[in-house]
Amino acid sequence: MAQTKFDKQVEETAESVAFGIGRFLAGRPMDGERKTNATFWRAGTRVLPKVEGKVSRSAYRAGWQRLTFRVSGLAATAGAGYWTLWENQDSTFATARDIWENPDPALATLESGGIAAASAAAAGGVAYGLLTRKRREFMREWVTPLHEALAVPLGMSELTDPRRYLHVPRDFSDDDAQIRIDVPTHMRFNEDLVADLIVKKLALENVSFTWRRAGKDTHVIVKKRKAPPKKLSLSDPGVREILAKMPESAPLIGLGSGKKKVSVDLDADSPHVLISAGTGGGKSTILRCITCQFIHNGALAYVLDFKRISHTWARGVPGVTYCRDIGEIHDALVHLAQEGRRRLTLAEQLADDVLEKEPWRVGPRIVILLEEVNATMTQLKRYWAKIRESGDPKESPAVDALAQILFMGRQVRLHVLLVAQSATAQAVGGPAMRENFATRILVRYTLNAWRMLVPEVSPIPMASEHPGRVQVVTRGRAQETQVLNLSNAEAREWAMSGVHAQGTTGPTLTKTPAPAADLLADPWDTSAPELPPAPTTDPAADRDLLADAWGLTPPTPTPAPAADTVPPANPAPATDPDDAVVGLREAYENHLSEAVASLKAMRWARQNDPDFPSPVDKRGAEFLYRVGDLKKWARNRPRAGTTDPG
Repeated sequence: MAQTKFDKQVEETAESVAFGIGRFLAGRPMDGERKTNATFWRAGTRVLPKVEGKVSRSAYRAGWQRLTFRVSGLAATAGAGYWTLWENQDSTFATARDIWENPDPALATLESGGIAAASAAAAGGVAYGLLTRKRREFMREWVTPLHEALAVPLGMSELTDPRRYLHVPRDFSDDDAQIRIDVPTHMRFNEDLVADLIVKKLALENVSFTWRRAGKDTHVIVKKRKAPPKKLSLSDPGVREILAKMPESAPLIGLGSGKKKVSVDLDADSPHVLISAGTGGGKSTILRCITCQFIHNGALAYVLDFKRISHTWARGVPGVTYCRDIGEIHDALVHLAQEGRRRLTLAEQLADDVLEKEPWRVGPRIVILLEEVNATMTQLKRYWAKIRESGDPKESPAVDALAQILFMGRQVRLHVLLVAQSATAQAVGGPAMRENFATRILVRYTLNAWRMLVPEVSPIPMASEHPGRVQVVTRGRAQETQVLNLSNAEAREWAMSGVHAQGTTGPTLTKTPAPAADLLADPWDTSAPELPPAPTTDPAADRDLLADAWGLTPPTPTPAPAADTVPPANPAPATDPDDAVVGLREAYENHLSEAVASLKAMRWARQNDPDFPSPVDKRGAEFLYRVGDLKKWARNRPRAGTTDPG
């Protein structure tokens, strides 16, 4: 007897129900289409070939996981239905009847509940977005590009979820981190090509690959082979010897992978250095490490520190001029630019072969530390707007002076170490000025900061949160480096050893910067002084004489007269109140009572503060001081409770 159409429909329905029950109990996809390589016991890692369209996350789950979810959901639904429709059917029907007869209270409850639910959902969505922002950014910037590069070489579908086979930790740049990548069991791919793509897409260097080819669990483990040291200090074995052997023009920054020395040669590579880091990134630590080595070798240093406390280790160190007040920073930049022009004129008179063999003939090396350029440049512009007079240029002479210094070649031996939290072109004076920094040190950088400062280096290495870990970029190549961390005491000790211990440092700088008119000659005078004679002995032995000839600051004031010297009973009155000569008690009572806590504090500072002014005269047993010097000391001294952020 032939089947009717109804019989066929019944048979097909029964077959579909049977297949549906089978798929339900087997943990298979309910539509019957297998999209991933997941089995009943193992989760899937990749999408099968020829699969089209979006693949849901549930397709990657193992069969037993799907079955657990389905049975749990079915049991929960059945339990709720039994409790509602069987155990409490009377109350359920009564509630339904009340709602049907008087729906207004129910609608009001639904309205208020809906608003509350929508608000909770919106708040939860915002919270979820904030909590997963870094993970999503990590996926977008690192994991997804790696998947797009590896999918074809590994023979995987591009629809595969990268998280299923690329196990890349967010801290994969750390020394102890390891990356695991699950690969197809058939192993029909080029291992060298896959390894090269992993290194390039994740910006790795000095890593090892461990391949597991046997069995079903085929994968590769990637981890660092020669990482930089976890920390580097002066007490570590061999570090002092390394510092002592570094060239005078190339201070040590730190050690890279395989304990490779990383330095910047200001004579060969770049005359200026840019350091970009956020708060707490160790900017002052890097500057302290570089600067104390230059001072150790006899260089002069100008610390332009608007924060006043970034480099307390340098206070009182011979060869260091510490400018804290914005007016002093302004004057120092103007006259350093004038000194640069003077040196350019002098270099023009010297033959090129002389400059190549004897670069010190133009004068001692000068290192200029410019802290927090973002804030300092703003303050310099405000300062000039405040003091400028009619007929003066609108642009700050200090900002223009900095531009001149940056554009001067390495022959003048003026070097700027510039620190910025955000080294935008506007912050440093323009794109052309920023291009003068051929060496750039980046710490805890963002992707935008890297693309702005070193776009030529790609791919972008992952920023490390490890203390003291930086990227030193020179000649289009980035080197991961562990910075030498010198304490304040160690930096001061190293700076004051070397040539300073031998008393051959050249000029002795005053404790506070001299007035602008006394630092150098007329700022607009570019005439070069008479050339010092060529040395007849070893140039290194006479370098102190040349430093004396080109000193930028006047010599230290002569010490106070001996006790048996009879000074004038009453010093001659000064026309300028700041030129008056007074004792400490008179200075405190008449001039400094608001700036200094007590007379006792001034007496303590006289004994312990290396920046306290020197006496200019004596009246009996009482030392006398210039009022202007005391005011400047009180204005620039560190305040109580401050610490070095280094």
